[in-house]
Amino acid sequence: MSGLYYDHQLTGRLIVVEGIDGSGKTTQALLLQQWLAAQGITVFFTEWNSSLLVKSATKRGKKQNTLTPTTFSLLHATDFADRLCYKIIPPLKAGMTVIADRYAFTAFARDTARGADPQWVRRVYSFAPKPDIAFYFKVPIQVSLERLLNARMKLKFYEAGMDIGLSRDPVESFELFQGRVLDEYDRMAEEFGFHVIDAKLPIDAQQRQVRAIVNKTLAKYLKQHRTVVPDQTLGTLQRAIVR
Repeated sequence: MSGLYYDHQLTGRLIVVEGIDGSGKTTQALLLQQWLAAQGITVFFTEWNSSLLVKSATKRGKKQNTLTPTTFSLLHATDFADRLCYKIIPPLKAGMTVIADRYAFTAFARDTARGADPQWVRRVYSFAPKPDIAFYFKVPIQVSLERLLNARMKLKFYEAGMDIGLSRDPVESFELFQGRVLDEYDRMAEEFGFHVIDAKLPIDAQQRQVRAIVNKTLAKYLKQHRTVVPDQTLGTLQRAIVR
């Protein structure tokens, strides 16, 4: 049975943020990091697909469009394993709070959307420890699409699922592919106990919900590790991130 179904025994705490592209999860993760750090909580932030181990292979495969869904899945699993060993487990053993911008659940959603067997993908990631908190920032496809196109005028090839031939039109392909991904996240919400946040809400309203959940769920841990009382507003934290 996968470790994702059992509480880990590590000293630190693992907080995960998930959601489709354009959900705003990264903004919320960074705000949470700033808030925890302001309380004297030592935080380590880590992102999906950030390992140097397979970066060149993944980049080459994407450029040449030679990645099959299975190859894509295994490359990301290798990336995740390296990230887990060097950027997640060590800080947790040291008693730190780790905030992971995407976790194994991203693979469960995307790989299944590309046609992989859901149980096979779960077995591939069976070594992953269960997060203490997993946030799922839920947003409609059209809102996600609008945000991405406002930020940059072109959708990314794999972001739009162009590699699996759903449509030759990037926007239509994005809607179809991310719709599949969204369906998978919705199915996983109960299976893995996600805290679902309405990502259409204003940024500060979402962050208040996130903080309330963290305060309640990790109350004992935060009390033991908190060294200062914060005196910063959300607006101050947002400006700090922009700088």
